Amino acid sequence: MSTPPAPMLPVQGAIDARLRGDTELMGMVDGLYDYVPETCPYPFIVTGEAIETPDDRHGSFGRQTVVTLHVWSQYRGYAQVLRIGARVTALLDHQPLTVPGLAHVVTRFEFSQTLTDPEPPGNIRHVVLRYRVVTEQT
Repeated sequence: MSTPPAPMLPVQGAIDARLRGDTELMGMVDGLYDYVPETCPYPFIVTGEAIETPDDRHGSFGRQTVVTLHVWSQYRGYAQVLRIGARVTALLDHQPLTVPGLAHVVTRFEFSQTLTDPEPPGNIRHVVLRYRVVTEQT
């Protein structure tokens, strides 16, 4: 059995496809980006950092990919980013993903954190969401 390719890119693609495919979520945001255009209107979601670790089993290769998503808004208060974050979590937490070339085992919500951009005028709200995606070689 050969070592499988790193799942980080196919996992990101699977998450992007799931989120982009949801009309309710896409109606709540301007877009989903891994590179944000300078003139992008708020609110939007950014695919952020990822960490990949082995999760091998007897006779098979597996990986755990921890993906961070960021929701950005200029809404007064956290209500908008929290509603968007709740929808993202509903779409991902313990929901099946189609990850090309790999068997999806589970996606688990790990945490969320609200932040306020401290730079003046201080009107940007941000929620960080993190999910752990477990995959196996098919």
